Amino acid sequence: MYKITGYILLLGFSSLFIRCDRFSKTGDKPVAQVGTKVLKHSELVQVIPDGLAVEDSARLADDYIRKWIRQELLIQKANENLTPEQKDLTKEIEEYKNSLIIYKYKNALLGEQMDTTVTNEQIETYYNNNTENFRLNTNIVKGIFIKIPVELVNTRNLKKMLEETSEEGLNVLREYCVQYAKSYDFFTDNWVSFRKVRNNLPFEIENPAELLRQKRVIEQTDNDYYYLVNIFDYQLQNEIAPLEYVKENVKTLILNKRKLELLQQIEENIYKEGARQNKFKIFKNEDAI
Repeated sequence: MYKITGYILLLGFSSLFIRCDRFSKTGDKPVAQVGTKVLKHSELVQVIPDGLAVEDSARLADDYIRKWIRQELLIQKANENLTPEQKDLTKEIEEYKNSLIIYKYKNALLGEQMDTTVTNEQIETYYNNNTENFRLNTNIVKGIFIKIPVELVNTRNLKKMLEETSEEGLNVLREYCVQYAKSYDFFTDNWVSFRKVRNNLPFEIENPAELLRQKRVIEQTDNDYYYLVNIFDYQLQNEIAPLEYVKENVKTLILNKRKLELLQQIEENIYKEGARQNKFKIFKNEDAI
């Protein structure tokens, strides 16, 4: 029921097929066939990006051909086994077309009419009125993470530098990290998930919440590196999230609420306009109830 032009699937011919034929004007050669459906060379070339290596181009072409064949075989099998009524997609196509037109029209109106400005006052008001909806699903922290080769670290000096939390003191610590650290991260002014910090440590922390309650400095050492986390502040899972941590989420919620309200208003206005202009009728039919 189907056939594949043999040389298409051979990597050895990929240079001729993918590169030379890309600009060929000798005709649109068939690449594969399922029943009466034919995949043309020009169609295949369109899915192969420029600049790929010969082997990658051929591999991508081979993968596309096989997927095309599978799809056409499924279509063929469906056509053989479905009834004419089952294959009549007129209603589904019309419904999809209508939903797509409505979607595009609503998006166009949203782009014209929706106010996308959200002030800090609006964010704070929404947050304060819905604090229970912003409970943390993870522990979050502010602090510093440092990873230094064991042969370079001086833990006493490092911990002394950590005691100086002024901007000047932090700049001195940054300069130290630039010179000696394998990696480091200063998140003193923004909240981050403690899980993200833990992922940079070599050993698992069994009870993160208890550790955060008891320690300001977390130290770990493996064969190569000394790891230090200095916790400036923390909040635990299930506590109310600080506004600064969920600010962008709150903004998104406000915009989504506006969007829904505007869409409802648009539909209501169109309905009222239709009623005023007698664009529709509702027929009273007792027998239809």
